[in-house]
Order: sequence, then structure tokens, then C-alpha cells
Amino acid sequence: MKENKKNMVLVDLLSKIEKREAVVGIIGLGYVGLPLAIHFAQEGFSVIGFDVDVRKIDMLLRGESYIKHIRMEQINEKIKEGGFEVTVDFRRLREADCILICVPTPLTDKMEPDLSYLLDTTKSIAENLRIGQIIILESTTYPGTTEEMLMPGFETDSMKVGQDYFLAFSPEREDPGNSKYDASNIPKVVGGVTKGCLEAACALYSCITQVVPVSSTRAAELTKILENTFRSVNIALVNELKVLANKMGIDIFEVINAAATKPFGYTPFYPGPGLGGHCIPIDPFYLSWKAREYDFATRFIQLAGEINVSMPYYVIERTIEALNQHEKSLKGSKILVLGVAYKKDIDDERESPGYIIMKLLSEKGAIVSYNDPWIPVLKKTRKYNFQKKSIPITQKVLQGMDAVIIVTDHSAYDYAEIVRHSNLIIDTRNATSAIDGEEGKIFFA
Repeated sequence: MKENKKNMVLVDLLSKIEKREAVVGIIGLGYVGLPLAIHFAQEGFSVIGFDVDVRKIDMLLRGESYIKHIRMEQINEKIKEGGFEVTVDFRRLREADCILICVPTPLTDKMEPDLSYLLDTTKSIAENLRIGQIIILESTTYPGTTEEMLMPGFETDSMKVGQDYFLAFSPEREDPGNSKYDASNIPKVVGGVTKGCLEAACALYSCITQVVPVSSTRAAELTKILENTFRSVNIALVNELKVLANKMGIDIFEVINAAATKPFGYTPFYPGPGLGGHCIPIDPFYLSWKAREYDFATRFIQLAGEINVSMPYYVIERTIEALNQHEKSLKGSKILVLGVAYKKDIDDERESPGYIIMKLLSEKGAIVSYNDPWIPVLKKTRKYNFQKKSIPITQKVLQGMDAVIIVTDHSAYDYAEIVRHSNLIIDTRNATSAIDGEEGKIFFA
């Protein structure tokens, strides 16, 4: 009898998905959730977007975007047609057949997982859970989270996973600002708690992209962390080599580009002022934290983290060296930071090394300003509250600065003009390498 009930609930859900009659609810309308909502709406699904940030909801309803690289025409069209609704009322989760969780999973100050957003979301779903729904976690987290943390919050005598509701994990792979890859052409790794959970999740995601099923939610969770740990470790390697290469008088970027001509066995990674973004600086530490339960030390992850965390401090050291050569002290110097987004041509400053660099400069007595064409005002974060606005780049501004630090190599910057009018440049991104005739003015960090 239970098997028949299970099959009928699953069959009904699969039928709704196939006919585009399933309502998709997406919790968290940030850099992951909002693009996902757009793609499902474009494929004919009715979408309800949920967020606790009233400002985001109000902006969407006014036809305004809070993510610059996402075109509002796509959103406005679907909202006008009624295919995309946004709300702060989580009671409407009962209307959704498929619930996708895209909430932040940051680290605490002690570099341990902060799952408070996920716990709050789990509680909201549990209060509105009904038969026939599938819940899919997309937020990056440690292996075991879906089954160890989410599932106990949903399970009751009358609600059994794989029978009355379905539960899966499919890690987000969003790359903000990437014009080549988005939710429609990035394959989705999917792991389910049961075979029925996997089948339902695969059916949903196959409506928008290619699906890569794996054997369990734990395997899917570890897949995401492997992807980002791979990048973290390799970036740490080139960051460490950058410091050594500077001491040896070798251009590390020249070396990396030369090595990249090898057609096999090598993938180029590039150094910078430190790691930023919502994934690479955070995700590996989730695995390190979980590994402690198994009395296992993830030495590569920890070492990579230490190296990457140290890079902003190296930038400050190089800035001090550069100022000294110009017979100036960091204390009292006017410093302009160019770019606080964690990578070029996006308005995402999460975990940006620019924040740490500005903090260290200020602590050492520098007078700090910044410019970022993508981020006009620095938002208050859990760690920082600079209360600064982006200042314009003019000849007068550049000439009035003792040093300019290039932290993010935005395409909008005219580096030749910046170098021409600046007294001193500390370049952390190799953005000025093609500019000749400025010996003694440019320092690479």
C-alpha cells in the first residue's frame, strides 16, 4: 500500500513537471536564486521567488535590478505575464511543488560553518510542507547537510521522505558576470535521498539544462566542495610562487602564460591580492570542519587557506616598500584603491580582499579612498562598515594620491591614463604589464 502511495505521489509530481504545471518556489533571490528563477520562468514554469530582504522584493516589483549583470527586461516580462511572482510571505511555500533553497552559507569569525540562514529556511519550509513537494538544497555546504540537518526538520509520522515528499541536493554553479555560461548550459549535478527523490530532481533540472546524477546527496555535496577546493589550492600555489618570483626578479605571469602553452597536464591559474566571492574562500573550510568528525586533518586545504588569506598582507608589504622607495611613509599617505568587487566587471564584493586591504591600510594610518564603477557605495557587511562612496577617477584625483592600488582589474579602467597621471602604482592583477616607459612608478604585488 505504501509503495503504491509513494509511486502515485511521485508520478503526480513528475507529471506536473513534464507538463510545466509545477510551481517552482525559489528561496533566496541573490546571485544564484534570481538567475535560476528567470530560467525556470522562461521554460514555462510558474515561479514564486522568496526573500527576507524587503528591499530586493520592492526593487523587483519596481522593475529595478540589484544585480547589474542581470537584465531587468527578462524579469519584467515574466512578472508582467504573471509567470514570476516575488514575496516575503513564506506561507506561500505551500503553493510551490518544487522548492529550491539558495540561501547564504557563510563562515563564522572562527572559520566554522554558519548555517543560521539554512536553519531558518528549513523551519519555514517545515511549517508549510505538504504532500507531493520536492525540496532541493543548492547552497554549498559540507557533505551530510541535506540528510543530517534538513531531513530531520521535515520528517514526521505523516511525512516520510521518498514517500510523501522528496529531498535532493544540487549544488549551484553560478559564475556571476560570465557571459558564456549560465544556468541554461552549466550541467547540474544532482543527488537524491532516495531513487524517487533523484528522479524528481533530475526531471526538474533537465527542463533547463543537462543533468549529472550521482549516487547520493553526500556525493553531490562533496562534488561542489571538490570543485572549489581544486581552485583554492591551485590559486594558493600561484600566489605563493608569485611572492617567490618577485624576490627572484621573475614575472610570474610570463611564466604562467608560457606553461599554459602545454596542451596537456596543465591548467593555468592566476595570482591576485587574495580570494573573494561566495565560494572559493569559504567552501573548502566547510570540508575541513566536517573532516574533524573523522579525526582527519585536511592539510592541503588548511595550507591553501593560510596562503590565500595572507595575500592582502603581502599587498600591504609591497605598498610600504614602494612608498619607501619614493621616500614616503604609509602613515599619512593618501591611497586610492581601484576595485573592490571580488573579480572584474561584476557588482559582487562578497569576501573581497579589497575590504581587508582597506582595513589594513586604515589601521596603519593611511588615508584611504576607493573607486569602483560597479560598486558606487560600500555596503555594511558582517565584518566591515567603511561608509565610503566611490570617488571619480580624474587627473587631479590621481595626481593627489601618494599611491594607487589596483585590486580589481575592471575592463572600464583606462590603465594607460591611470599610470600616466599617478605618482605610484601597486598592481596586484598585472593590469599594467603592457604599459612601457614607467620604470620606478609601477610595483607588482
